[in-house]
Amino acid sequence: MALQEMEKMKKMICPFQEAMDLISGKWTMSIINTLMGGKMRFKELERSVVGINTRMLVKELKQLESRKIIHREAFATVPPTVEYTLTEKGLTLKPVLMEIQGWAMKHMEK
Repeated sequence: MALQEMEKMKKMICPFQEAMDLISGKWTMSIINTLMGGKMRFKELERSVVGINTRMLVKELKQLESRKIIHREAFATVPPTVEYTLTEKGLTLKPVLMEIQGWAMKHMEK
């Protein structure tokens, strides 16, 4: 059996693994959480996600765009302007994020 077929079968058997693969990047949840506040330009996003470097942000944004979690809109201005928003699919992650944040707050060491 080919590797791609095995991966496809694994994802069909375990939807949890599919979800984790979708949102498992180190910065993915921070980016999604930041975009929950609405549309942001690249530099605003870069400043808002504490600790991320430009190269990593670009990489994560490309992955999220390819997974249809975020939408990227480029404007023909000088300098170029790019805005990011969550897609409908991305917005469905809000309850998940809220639960994770609630769990973290409940179990944070004081």
